Amino acid sequence: MDHAHIAHPAAAGAAEETGGWYVDDRCTNCDVARQYAPDLIREVDGRSEIYRQPQGEEEAGRLLAAAFACHTRSIRHTSQRLDPALDPFPLPLDDTVLLCGQNSTHTAGANSYLVRRSSGTAMLVDTPRWSPALAARYDTIADVTDVLLTHRDHAAHGRRYADHFGARLWIHEGDLDAAPDADRIIRGTGTVEIAEGMLAHPLPGHTEGSVLYVADETYCFSGDSFYWSRTTGDIEVAESVTWYSIRELAASLARTADGLRFEWLLPGHGDRKRLPAADMAERMRRLTARTQELTPRPVDFTALRW
Repeated sequence: MDHAHIAHPAAAGAAEETGGWYVDDRCTNCDVARQYAPDLIREVDGRSEIYRQPQGEEEAGRLLAAAFACHTRSIRHTSQRLDPALDPFPLPLDDTVLLCGQNSTHTAGANSYLVRRSSGTAMLVDTPRWSPALAARYDTIADVTDVLLTHRDHAAHGRRYADHFGARLWIHEGDLDAAPDADRIIRGTGTVEIAEGMLAHPLPGHTEGSVLYVADETYCFSGDSFYWSRTTGDIEVAESVTWYSIRELAASLARTADGLRFEWLLPGHGDRKRLPAADMAERMRRLTARTQELTPRPVDFTALRW
């Protein structure tokens, strides 16, 4: 799956003349829409552009998912409004994890996930945009017991969702000022078992309080610490938007990577990927080595290799 972008005004104008889907000028090049429809939406000059109209129900469905996920609602149609009845989210990735969609402008368009547990309950990893209707939709799926924040950038709606569900809100002490009313605070750099099968691995680097959550040795919710890059075909760190310290991130990976086991890489920003656990482990070892060679650099959103 891919991300979301914006199209040139000229491209939008062309779509308006001929009819069909286009991307308006509010796009922030967050890559979310391209994750859903990489063969229909591409990046051009630092923004998304629809370069081919969907053909058939499957492609139309993927473009609709991209439109409902886009945090700026930039994916538009010349003659149709988005019909809430067609919203596909939350979208199952498998029997355990659902992709929430409905990304929020307050989290820079980050992805979030609903994770089913064997007890019949669920946990929310980061959050979609806040909406009572969305929260009620999750109520019909499972009793949400915990809201797990990966770091400060994704904390905006955590308290509201936790209060709605009567759930515990988790964050690391390094980012506590972003959620000072959190119910559970992860401290230090040691691994914490949040519940049976759900581990929190503090990973300072992107922010001081960044955390990885790994469920059932299968699903790694990496926040903004690392992601799958379609450009390189590998796991990458977003060194150009590492707010706290790339050197701390390198140290965190060196301390943590060898102990991680997972098949699904599920980041906040960047693409998702499923590979055999042994393959992911080898890629994490190589990522750790590459990150040791990185040096601090100015923040530059345009340098991301989605």
